[in-house]
Amino acid sequence: MKSRIVRILPAFVGMLLFGTALWVLHRELTQYHFSDIRHYLAEISAQRIAVASLLTIAGYLLMSGYDILALRAIKHPLACRKVVLGSFVGYAFSNNIGMAMLAGASVRYTLYSAWGLTPAEIARIIAFCAITLWLGFFSLGGVLFLAIPLTLPAGLHFPFASLHLLGMLFVLCVAAYLVLCVLRRKPLKLFGRTLWLPEPGLLFPQIIVAVCDWAMAGAVLYVLLPSSPSFSYPVFLAVFLIAQLAGLASQLPGGIGVFETVCLLLLKPYFPVPQILGSLAIFRVVYYLLPLVLAAVLLGGFGLRRHQARLRGILHGLDSGLSMVAPRLFSLAAFAGGIVLLFSGATPAMPRRLAWLEHFVPLAFTETFHFVASLMGVGLLILARGLQRRLDGAYLLTLLLLAAGAVFSLLKGIDYEEAILLAALFAALLPCRRHFYRKAALLSQPFTFGWITAITLVISATTWLIFFSYKHVAYSHELWWRFAFSADAPRSLRSMVGVVTVAGCFALARLLRPRPPRALISPADPGDISRAKAIVARADTTSANLALLGDKRFLFSNSGESFLMYGIRRKSWVAMGDPVGPVNELPELIWQFKEMSDRHGGWPVFYETSHKYLHYYVDIGLTLFKLGEEARVLLDDFTLNGRSVKGLRYTKNRFEKDGWRFSVAPREDVPGLLPDLQAVSDAWLARKQTREKGFSLGFFDPEYLKHFPVALVKKGDKIYAFANIWQAAAGNELSIDLMRHLAEAPSGVMDFLFIHLMLWGKEKGFRRFNLGMAPLAGVKDHALAPLWNRTGAFIFRHGEHFYNFQGLRRYKEKFHPVWEPRYLAAPGRVQLLPVLIDIAVLVSGGIKGVIGE
Repeated sequence: MKSRIVRILPAFVGMLLFGTALWVLHRELTQYHFSDIRHYLAEISAQRIAVASLLTIAGYLLMSGYDILALRAIKHPLACRKVVLGSFVGYAFSNNIGMAMLAGASVRYTLYSAWGLTPAEIARIIAFCAITLWLGFFSLGGVLFLAIPLTLPAGLHFPFASLHLLGMLFVLCVAAYLVLCVLRRKPLKLFGRTLWLPEPGLLFPQIIVAVCDWAMAGAVLYVLLPSSPSFSYPVFLAVFLIAQLAGLASQLPGGIGVFETVCLLLLKPYFPVPQILGSLAIFRVVYYLLPLVLAAVLLGGFGLRRHQARLRGILHGLDSGLSMVAPRLFSLAAFAGGIVLLFSGATPAMPRRLAWLEHFVPLAFTETFHFVASLMGVGLLILARGLQRRLDGAYLLTLLLLAAGAVFSLLKGIDYEEAILLAALFAALLPCRRHFYRKAALLSQPFTFGWITAITLVISATTWLIFFSYKHVAYSHELWWRFAFSADAPRSLRSMVGVVTVAGCFALARLLRPRPPRALISPADPGDISRAKAIVARADTTSANLALLGDKRFLFSNSGESFLMYGIRRKSWVAMGDPVGPVNELPELIWQFKEMSDRHGGWPVFYETSHKYLHYYVDIGLTLFKLGEEARVLLDDFTLNGRSVKGLRYTKNRFEKDGWRFSVAPREDVPGLLPDLQAVSDAWLARKQTREKGFSLGFFDPEYLKHFPVALVKKGDKIYAFANIWQAAAGNELSIDLMRHLAEAPSGVMDFLFIHLMLWGKEKGFRRFNLGMAPLAGVKDHALAPLWNRTGAFIFRHGEHFYNFQGLRRYKEKFHPVWEPRYLAAPGRVQLLPVLIDIAVLVSGGIKGVIGE
């Protein structure tokens, strides 16, 4: 309950601040009409908008200075075009989202990891950029707040009585940071995290770049405001910084609403209110919305394909990164498109445009287009969540609504500006079909409290905008049924009722949907194992047989044709291997598992996954760690002829000469052999002084062994060694799981078993024999490799005292296998150690198994 409160608290505070901002705006705009703001918007010259646009471009180019300095600090060169592109996309994304640094961190991680940077280096870049941003804010704000006697209105309820005190605190923070960087050469430990301090030579460039960035952002809004001899740019910049601070504190996307309210209260003594709001509206479009649209176009390939020859290298490097970023960015773009349609429907149309439209479009059509366009707006708000979750249905519906919205915008009032915007979003989204592959229904997707809050805020803001736009219209019951080209207020009211109805119906449908069955998190029962067994019989890999152990839970697909097996240890929800079943159902199972673990406060983890489906694990935000390599012998090529296999040939001949026999007991004969097999297994466990493992390894269980044929090594009538045989469908793969032998069996008895089993499998028509994984094999030790890889390679080379890493690799190598990598997909570096501990406990059957009982 406590963690849930912590998660929803920022969204709740943001909603409260947004509501307060709407109330303040309503109070301040009592004597003004919407037409006053529109009149000022018409008066702003194209030259001023062009200057603001150029300043915006310069500002976003300047932001790349953060990343350039960060890369210099970690001494990792990167092509300038990559830095500029990554910086622009990252800041266009983060500026339009609350918790901007977290959003920017996610984008930077995706892009920079695609360009070869390690997670540790990316973490240092993110920290450097965050510090530089606030260093510039504190430097500029400290000087301005100390130098300019700005009076704050009482309505702001600012915690500081004077800006001088705040300015002094800012200057002291900057001074402390400078002194720390000059005097301390080692990383700083802060709240359990390592903070890398830059070299003193980077301090001055840090301050200059960040101060110029803040000053440039303020200049965009300043040139949009009307000229005033009594209002200087430094005074405005102080106002701008205070408003930005309030917006950042609200955690709302781009500080929307809160930033505008603070600006209005502080600028009201200098300018008329309609002029302030008009300038703020254009600033929001020029500095926030247009860069977002351009970033979406770049990611969609619309802008990049026109220069494909020159940027082919960038596209190749970004392809894996775009797979993670694109759905999030298009989700935000669709949400913005919904806001545009809703706000357009809530405000009066241009009289001149309506008068022209009246000659070509019947009134009934105009009314219908206006109503439906507003419904499309709320539809885009809802579909944005589906885009974020990669739903193919949401992708197709969003394309439909964007295209129709662009057409309807023209037919309801010739709003060509929003039509161009929606068309651009359509063009950006169109080539990105491959990023949206899930077949799930939108109603099945969880809507977080943050998403519910965002949709509620937009609908609330639209309602307020309607009442503000038409507050001069006398309300009456007849108003609802008035139809005319000039009747903007009735049209907007009817549209708002439709919007609220659609949103309410969607919310009601979600409330009435059935709860997820408890079977998803309860232990497996015999019925689940029977269902899984039928699917395992059709699987093309032998590892699917682990489902028959009975120690794992199951998540089945909606069709019942595929499943995912998993165990739960503390917060780790560990799926064993890849999902089993038809390939087209696997992505949806992976997403369902993530959502199910999220719903219960857990971490989704995939253990020993193959390389075939790695992009799906990256799509759900997991980080990949190489565990080792799996050895697979191609049976068509397996032979005992030739010098390279003379050791295997000698082992086979020696055992056969001494009277040892290999045989395969069919599944029907296994129940009668169980007492003898139990004796071999008990003796093996006693000699090894260990307990049974599980989860990723088979254990001796009569019911489990009855599912499989068993390979036997005998001398006379006595069984000295055995292994149960896993078989994949259609003769694809053969493998063994539980291997046990008596102490008196001669050395090489398991080699003898392996050789004969491979020959038996070749005779039966199997394609390959799976020898299992060699832990940490193939993990590269390179200066630019991630820390996990370097650590794993070190353990592989020097950890023979604890585990026979290299010996196991050499043992399997003598069968001349093909090696395939195996991975762990887990949620980031911070959780890696607890995840590995949880997996060890699951495999060992408890803490006692880990410590060696």
